[in-house]
Amino acid sequence: MSGTYRIAVLPGDGIGTEVVPEGVKALQAVGARFGHTFEFEEMLAGWAAIDAYGTPIRDEDLDKCKRSHAVLFGANGDPRRDEINVAERPERALLRIRKELQLFANLRPVRVTPDLVPVSPLRAELVDGVDLLVVRELTGGIYFGQPSRRWEENGQRRAVDTLVYSEEEVRRVVRVACELARARRGHLTSVDKANVLSSSRLWREITTEVATEYPDVTLEHQLVDAMAMHLIREPKRFDVIVTENMFGDILTDEAAQLTGSIGLLPSASLGPEADEHGHRLGFYEPIHGSAPDIAGKGIANPTAAILSAAMLLRSSLGLEEEASTVERAVALALAERRATSDVVRDGTAISTSQMGDVVAASIGDVAA
Repeated sequence: MSGTYRIAVLPGDGIGTEVVPEGVKALQAVGARFGHTFEFEEMLAGWAAIDAYGTPIRDEDLDKCKRSHAVLFGANGDPRRDEINVAERPERALLRIRKELQLFANLRPVRVTPDLVPVSPLRAELVDGVDLLVVRELTGGIYFGQPSRRWEENGQRRAVDTLVYSEEEVRRVVRVACELARARRGHLTSVDKANVLSSSRLWREITTEVATEYPDVTLEHQLVDAMAMHLIREPKRFDVIVTENMFGDILTDEAAQLTGSIGLLPSASLGPEADEHGHRLGFYEPIHGSAPDIAGKGIANPTAAILSAAMLLRSSLGLEEEASTVERAVALALAERRATSDVVRDGTAISTSQMGDVVAASIGDVAA
């Protein structure tokens, strides 16, 4: 059934302005193929918004995001500008969106297809067949805890950040992870630092309680430092991984290297349950960051942005066939080695926009 959907588009900074248009291009191709109408409204966020408005994101733009069916985002920040003295850092746009839209569950899939095995820096037997999903708690933990401040005392610079979690914050994200594990291979790994941190001991206790509600899901606990090792040594044994905010941020960048390029990994940040029409406000972004060193060169990999658009179709709009079509179009492009230089390294690489064109053109051909 065709429909009309409002999509907020925030390219942000760096390569976000290059890869997000390719995600939009894929959605437009889906609209043409399946008879949907996507109404895109583009807004500034991060340094782009600071330069234009003096704030990382305007209140009115945040309100537009809330009224949309979904948000497609690029990246925030630029390390080259870290010394610039501004009242709010560009990353506050992202943190504020997550908090105000109640996007507590961040889903980051990591899948290594046969065509990607040669790209991985690890041996083929370690990565061939990897298919895992990290569920990262997104609105709690050390990124949001108070106090968080810096001061001087007795001539010494000091700083503090606070890692805090409530029972409900843990419970709701673990339930999401259990539901996802139930629909996959039935195995859940919870990652914490319970041998040191009180917050992690609470996390482990509540996770264990929630898991008893899912007898068809097998739960294991891993300490975060051990998990960092296991992701490299035996990544194929993991199915769904659930963890707190900072640990998830770090581990997913590590897991991205299993595929050989962080430019391949999409993500979905989800809020409360879907409404009666199957719509669930979500925020979709590649995990790769702004990458200012390659910005403007036309070589950024748009795969993660395009696959984020596929996740948008599935998780916020309930359009499973359309989402699968986009994923098949991406898989076809990668199988034919029609990709950017981070994936195709023999001189036949194509540009960011060319890859977007390839995927968009394929959407009609691979549709079921």
